[in-house]
Amino acid sequence: MKTAKVAKKEEINFKGKIYNVTTATGNVVANGILAKNSGGLGTPPHLRVEAGLVHKAHRGVLFIDEISSLSEKSQQELLTAMQEKKYAITGQSEMSSGALVRTEAVPCDFVLVAAGNYEDIQKMHPALRSRIRGYGYEVYMEETMADTPANREKIVQFIAQEVVKDGKIPHFDPAAVEEIIQEARKRAGRKNRLSLKLRELGGLVRAAGDLAVEQKTKHVTAEQVMKAKKIAQTLEQQAASQSIEIRKDYQIFKTEGTQVGKVNGLAVMADSGIILPIVAEVAPAASRDQSRIIATGKLGDIAKEAVENVSAIIKRHTGKDTSNYDIHIQFLQTYEGVEGDSASISVATAVISALEEVPVSQNLAMTGSLSVRGEVLPVGGVTQKVEAALEAGIHKVILPASNMNDLLLDENQLKKITVVPASNIHDVLEHALKPGKAKERLLKEIKKEFEESQNNGGKTKASPPPFGAKKR
Repeated sequence: MKTAKVAKKEEINFKGKIYNVTTATGNVVANGILAKNSGGLGTPPHLRVEAGLVHKAHRGVLFIDEISSLSEKSQQELLTAMQEKKYAITGQSEMSSGALVRTEAVPCDFVLVAAGNYEDIQKMHPALRSRIRGYGYEVYMEETMADTPANREKIVQFIAQEVVKDGKIPHFDPAAVEEIIQEARKRAGRKNRLSLKLRELGGLVRAAGDLAVEQKTKHVTAEQVMKAKKIAQTLEQQAASQSIEIRKDYQIFKTEGTQVGKVNGLAVMADSGIILPIVAEVAPAASRDQSRIIATGKLGDIAKEAVENVSAIIKRHTGKDTSNYDIHIQFLQTYEGVEGDSASISVATAVISALEEVPVSQNLAMTGSLSVRGEVLPVGGVTQKVEAALEAGIHKVILPASNMNDLLLDENQLKKITVVPASNIHDVLEHALKPGKAKERLLKEIKKEFEESQNNGGKTKASPPPFGAKKR
């Protein structure tokens, strides 16, 4: 509606116009139509009515972010408004002393666009979600896009837009742009993909731009982008770095020598890699009826299940009967918690080392999921995990063979570390255990089991050769 300017009666032309005239008793157009009382000049605050976004979106679009964070009651009211296409305006002023204003039903016919995290979808009211699915569409938004020339051009365009939007930082030179694209690859966590988490990339662009302003360079350089990565670290990344330093200072993990039953695992906390030391100890079973696997640490459900599968893997591939033992597994100082099964090969290696009394190299870290058949399966965050190993001073890392194309390291990083691909538990133990007769006997048994498990007695498929630095 349009509010008319003050004019003489003879000057007012009512043809083709609607005038909103407010009187002491309320709006003469809206009173009784849009609201019971929209409020005149003398109306107390608690009797004034102001339309909410549901009503302001009438004949338009209502966008609600984090839809699942709405209370159940609010979701029910939203559903009612969508179904009836009208809803009463309810309000309460801070000066009302508890008095509540409620109007007659007001039109609110709108198109709802809602967004939320996939893991929170269960918090949505079933009836509201049913209406969305029945009368609209559910769209899963990808977190990555294909690494193609066209999409790389979009990243370039995004960088330029962020520079223009900031208004204070210079544009990026070609090498700096390529560094941002490389970071988009790393954050995607998958081969041949680019991250679509543009807000985080935008933060990196601005941090690098601030460095260029401080150093008074004409364009942002690749070196400034590299420095900006450290400056623009998230709280989780800063905490992870601090955790690694503390664990090094107090020798929670070692980076040299060998030790029985202790493995340097790798994990991801938020978007940052961390060292996850795991220790295993084997003792005679306390009960004759059954053995136990006792795991300590802040473990999630999937991590617990992965630990419980270890005994089946050991029995299948080593022939060792674990029913006479209690197996104790400790995830050292896991304040941040452990979820997922990416520590499976680390747990299995620690337990086998303890059972067979074969030391494990401490200048090595590993990550990978492990099936009950002994196959090493892919995991996420391999680049961040390897970078954490580098930061900790570790020179060798074992990764699932299927993850090798997901690893994105620069030339300087590759010079400092050897990355070993593993397809099965035999590959893992071959590189992790200290050379000796006990290791040779164990690997021979595992290799024989793998060969027998293949159809027609075929041998297991060989893993691709390691790449990176020479063995130290």
